[in-house]
Amino acid sequence: MAVTSTIPAVTSSVSAAVTNNANSAATSTTGVDKNTLASNFQTFLTLLTTQLKNQNPLDPLDTNQFTQQLVQFAQVEQQLKQNEQLATLISIEKTAQATTALAFVGQTVAVDGQTAALKDNVATWSFQVPKPVNATVAIKSSTGQTVYSGSFTLSPGLQNFVWDGRDNNGIKWPDGNYTLSISGKDASGQTMAIPTEVQGVVDSVDLMKSPPVLSIGGQTFTLDKIKRVVRPGA
Repeated sequence: MAVTSTIPAVTSSVSAAVTNNANSAATSTTGVDKNTLASNFQTFLTLLTTQLKNQNPLDPLDTNQFTQQLVQFAQVEQQLKQNEQLATLISIEKTAQATTALAFVGQTVAVDGQTAALKDNVATWSFQVPKPVNATVAIKSSTGQTVYSGSFTLSPGLQNFVWDGRDNNGIKWPDGNYTLSISGKDASGQTMAIPTEVQGVVDSVDLMKSPPVLSIGGQTFTLDKIKRVVRPGA
């Protein structure tokens, strides 16, 4: 009987390659090339079958080595299935994000941000004050010019700041985007930053972006920036 002596050696090389791919897959699922895994999977199966057909009956393949190869074979098969399931989960998540984003179209929402649109002499910002503070408010135009500033005593809780579009001299400014910043000092004189929110109607959703982005007053925001959905007139 003719015995092919090179089969075990070739199989060992392939086994090592499969082991390296399986270890890489366990480290980073998204970094695995599915085509490479599939190619090694088929090559491994072919060589294993050939080895079984041509092994020397007087000197068969070591049982431990054979078992190790079968384990490697199973690991690669499982990795391929995991990659397919992960791709399915990602697809489902993207669909869920798109459905959620579409539900906000036409809704008035509050999002993290400092820039609000002045329209019909009204621009509105919101902010949460943790404790009583003496605050300084500054509003700047899109060119960075300070158009309004003032000092106020703020109580704890959710506050709204509505600007009528007039500067400190009573001059009316044109519609456009304006940025508000607030800095405050508590009773002990400690300075504290007060983050702001802006409200606006969600005009559209761009589902081509990942994650989807909402268009609000000419600005774009991701879903995680939404803090509240506001009832019109509230």
